Amino acid sequence: MGSKGRGEAVYYREKMKNFILILIVSLVVGGCGYTTRSMMDPSIKTIYVKPFENKIEFGSLDNVYSKLKTYYPHLETDITNAVVDRFLFDGNLKIVKQEDADVILKGELVDYRRDVLRYTEDEENVEEYRLNIVVNISLWNTKENKLLWQENNFTGETTYFISGSKAKSEAAAIKDGITDLATRIVERAIENW
Repeated sequence: MGSKGRGEAVYYREKMKNFILILIVSLVVGGCGYTTRSMMDPSIKTIYVKPFENKIEFGSLDNVYSKLKTYYPHLETDITNAVVDRFLFDGNLKIVKQEDADVILKGELVDYRRDVLRYTEDEENVEEYRLNIVVNISLWNTKENKLLWQENNFTGETTYFISGSKAKSEAAAIKDGITDLATRIVERAIENW
């Protein structure tokens, strides 16, 4: 076999190795198990989202921290609406009336925090905040009147700047925090218990 023949054989061998490598990577990536389907019991098809309750304690005499809390009207209603919208978007569970539901999601708003993340260079003013919206949630099977799971201090969060090109209002940040919370709640509800 001449040098040209050996060169072609090496070329084709390398080409075959690359093909096999690409095939293996495709099979591994393609078979990683990702799915958009729910991991929950297939008999559960419907959900009722009970309106969230506001359980934040404001102005308690024995708790200095509670005196510093801010009340945002209808925050619990906004959370409920966002969770319902997220279930509708997700599509794994159909939103129905309480009497028709296979499961009921119950929730209570227990904390709203806005913590300083960063000060301006002169350390005179706040530049960035972290906002946390904290709830307790539980999922109940209506047929057996049984608690399927419960999560306390379940948190949605966001960060926001109050000045500069990335600035946004606290109201806009609250919407972002509620969206994050609703997304996490729906993911938790449809994962394998």
